[in-house]
Amino acid sequence: MEKIIDIEDRIPTLKERRRRRTNKKFSILLFLFVTTLLIVLYFQSSYSQIQTISLDGAKLVPEQLYIEESTLVTGESMWSFNESKIENLLAANAWVESVHVNRKWLTSVHIQVNEFNQIGYLEDGDFLHIILENGQIIKTDGQVIPKDGPIFTGFEDEKIRQRMIKELKLLDSEVLTGISQIKYTPTENDAYSIQVYMNDGNEVQAIIPSFGEKMNYYPSIVSQLNPEVKGIVDLEVGTFFQPYVDVYNVPVKEEVVENEEDQTP
Repeated sequence: MEKIIDIEDRIPTLKERRRRRTNKKFSILLFLFVTTLLIVLYFQSSYSQIQTISLDGAKLVPEQLYIEESTLVTGESMWSFNESKIENLLAANAWVESVHVNRKWLTSVHIQVNEFNQIGYLEDGDFLHIILENGQIIKTDGQVIPKDGPIFTGFEDEKIRQRMIKELKLLDSEVLTGISQIKYTPTENDAYSIQVYMNDGNEVQAIIPSFGEKMNYYPSIVSQLNPEVKGIVDLEVGTFFQPYVDVYNVPVKEEVVENEEDQTP
């Protein structure tokens, strides 16, 4: 026989369930209200505005130039810009390899710029323009002191210049830093002939297509030579060395001896 439960016995349970549902709805409504209020207050406060703009990776141009080109301004809303659009805007510069824009915390924006490496300088009259590893030229308005890479002379032809850059990328850093100038000296027999001036006082006669491979042996070659005798290392076909005294017929050592004799009391 089934037990009959009086409705009056169930009333407290029903009331408790109804009270819980009411409290739950109230809590949800209160949470939504508070959240909406905080969002409104946030967007009306200075905490939603750009307070600092930081940038890393600028070497070829000033940081301020990047910040100006980004169109970001302190005081504007942190949510009024699109990161991808700013990245594309800055990456349009020929010397920029990649850009990353990130919001940091609530009031900061960080820009990470990765520039192409500088590989040398292009001689243009009295000016030296910067050459990047991607072959692009950054023109300068004033005098530049060469410190990162050799000076390119006679490389107005972009195709030849790109071919030379390709070979320089194959060089060991020790060899590359030892080059002060590369002069393009084409002949009727070879359109890729170059004359390379080294910081140690020697010259290298070579051709562009095999330059990267052969030039890496330069330290080993000069280590077998008399360091007091400077001359031309020919890498065009084989490998041989000619002292300047033989090439230009200038008796350098004799002049030095004579000068020393003149100073003898």
